[in-house]
Amino acid sequence: MKCKGDLWIDDHHTADIAIALGTAFKQALGEVRGIRRYGTGFAPLDEALSRAVIDICSRPYCVTDLGLKREKIGDLSTEMLPHIFYSFAIASGCTLHVDVLRGENDHHRAESAFKALALAIKQAVERTGGNDVPSTKGVL
Repeated sequence: MKCKGDLWIDDHHTADIAIALGTAFKQALGEVRGIRRYGTGFAPLDEALSRAVIDICSRPYCVTDLGLKREKIGDLSTEMLPHIFYSFAIASGCTLHVDVLRGENDHHRAESAFKALALAIKQAVERTGGNDVPSTKGVL
């Protein structure tokens, strides 16, 4: 994916690429059948350790606790990182929790958070071998 934003204004609209990613994710999944639905990922990067938990449930919600201290990482405002996770969760219809459990370097904290989310998504979309909707109600 390539993004050309209006960075001369600010980085907010560029961070909104997460809306497109979330929408594409939801479309690619189609009807949620035959997947695990829940996923958890832990990812270290040097001294940093992050956890992400996802529920592909059609009830969008997002909680992040990244504990970032710097104002920017490169040219990206650190306040945009929770916004990226939030935008992805809302557009994809997933419940998402992302926490950085430890770490000193904000770059490592942020990168491990994204890696943890990737691992959680990978687990949640694993095929179960069945064709059922992963819900006691039979619908998501």
